[in-house]
Amino acid sequence: MDFEDFIISPRNFRTESWQIGNKITKEIKEDSIVLLFVSDYRGAGGEAEVQDFTAVRKEFYKLSQLDFEIPIVDLGDLVSGKSVEDSHYILQEVLSACHYKRAIPVIIGGSNDFAFSLFSGLHFHQKNINYTQISNIISIKQGEMINEHTFLSKILGSKNFSIKNYHHLGYQKHLNEQDSVKLIKEVEFDIVRLAEMMNSTEKTEPFFRKADLVTVNCDAIESFGDAFSMNPQVNGLNRREICAYMKEIGLSENLKSVGIFNYNIYSENQLNHQLLAQMLWYLIEGINIQQSHPKERHYEMFYVLIEDRQYAFKRDTFSNLWYFGDDENIENCIPCSRSDFDEAKKGWLSARFTKS
Repeated sequence: MDFEDFIISPRNFRTESWQIGNKITKEIKEDSIVLLFVSDYRGAGGEAEVQDFTAVRKEFYKLSQLDFEIPIVDLGDLVSGKSVEDSHYILQEVLSACHYKRAIPVIIGGSNDFAFSLFSGLHFHQKNINYTQISNIISIKQGEMINEHTFLSKILGSKNFSIKNYHHLGYQKHLNEQDSVKLIKEVEFDIVRLAEMMNSTEKTEPFFRKADLVTVNCDAIESFGDAFSMNPQVNGLNRREICAYMKEIGLSENLKSVGIFNYNIYSENQLNHQLLAQMLWYLIEGINIQQSHPKERHYEMFYVLIEDRQYAFKRDTFSNLWYFGDDENIENCIPCSRSDFDEAKKGWLSARFTKS
């Protein structure tokens, strides 16, 4: 497929040698980070005309490139299809081209249902996907049309998809149907409330560590004044918290795809564009840090006795990250936090460690 028919190349910006814009290219490279901006908001009740992401790019391009080594690509703006399904198809083709080159596609903009395309595009190349979503809403409505209310049920309920773990972070009780929350818990997927994510990333970091796919619904970020998202909320992750979480996403050992959806591209507030630009920057910083981690790891083993049964925890001596389990293969151990270990010493073991 010739992407020139579906992608509008980004304009050039004058940047200083130390700024990140100075190292950005426009063609997919092997082992790179590929940015693609999407304007189709029909899945959230919006429009599909190509929007101008210049304000976001200006804010992003002028940030520091530090010592980033990974190539960064800005493909441009995706032209929406005649239907939502057409947009999903075109996006999946672009995603597949990225995966063939082991590039990490980062999709910015568009409605939250494009998470379905990220999952589907990755599933073509890999099975048993670990998917983490930050969203204030848990919606698993049924329906033929794909939109922000039905996409999750299409992912979790499809016989064609194999999902290893699903983690839903940042949901707000007062915005959700109890039946949806109850159903997710019944199938033993992890749900974390907004209150548990505030002030520190320590408790929820384990849900990012092995993630293959992470999507962020901007509705989970608080809005003040001009709306930051398509469905603005007064409560949500604050500016510092979301940037900290974007860095945690980048630090994932298995990261293959990222989506940042429901951003209010219609906003005229420079600070909103600045925040989105800095979210991208912290994501890239996390990816660069992860790439510099040594491949060979060493672990300290700790044992905890609870009701006459022994449980094992491991600590990575380089990263200081914790795992539950005594399997020699760290991939078979469950990412956890230091606080999980401390709670176990008091006799309380998280239910997610004892799932069959």
